[in-house]
Amino acid sequence: MTNVHGESIDLPTPDGTADAYLAHPDDGAPHPGVLLYMDAFGVRPALQEMARRLAGHGYTVLMPNVVHRAGRAPVVELPEHIDLTERPEIFAKLGPILQALTPDVAMRDAGVYLDWLSASPLVADGPVGTTGYCMGGVLAIRTAAAYPDRIAAAAAFHAGRVVTDAEDSPHRLADRITAELYFGHADEDTSMTPEQIKTLEQTLDAAGVRYRSELYEGAHHGYTQKDTAVYNPEAAERHWRALLDLFGRTL
Repeated sequence: MTNVHGESIDLPTPDGTADAYLAHPDDGAPHPGVLLYMDAFGVRPALQEMARRLAGHGYTVLMPNVVHRAGRAPVVELPEHIDLTERPEIFAKLGPILQALTPDVAMRDAGVYLDWLSASPLVADGPVGTTGYCMGGVLAIRTAAAYPDRIAAAAAFHAGRVVTDAEDSPHRLADRITAELYFGHADEDTSMTPEQIKTLEQTLDAAGVRYRSELYEGAHHGYTQKDTAVYNPEAAERHWRALLDLFGRTL
């Protein structure tokens, strides 16, 4: 692990300024770029720590506040330990903010984030990787489909609603994806049932996408997030092994 520098930065977008967190090895050299997508709770110390850990393995990691239109992170006040059974009002506040982030808006922003990475002297030439958590996993998959020439690998951990009946359901984008994908599903996750996982895998197979889809047994939706009640240390460490393996092979 190398020494890492982390800082908050501002990215100009067509819709105003997006705040973001940047982590990179502090050697000043270019490293492969990674776009890290937040979960619903947003950019906060626990996710910044994850960005720094990833950067320590030799990556320049950009983590944007994807709901920047609603304000700078954190857009809602969060306790140090997030337990939605005790604090249901957190999601009541977040719901409308997250719903405003339509796929069209999110992918327009993704182009801005990727442009920033490609222009940065801290990022090596070539395609980048993306990883995301919960809703961020869906954004990672959508980004791989929207920018196939720029994404070499995309990972989604405890991503919900990857398979829906909607015409623009993420799984229906499979035939646009050239990146290698990884899915780390939580088996205690009602937003991604065994039937939905099977549909996802059949769709990826039919489209000829390179992927691994794994079930993390005993893990709940959100298992990677250290500051939440659903954190699962064993599953979180497994996620790190899978993610570093994916990026090690593709970036």
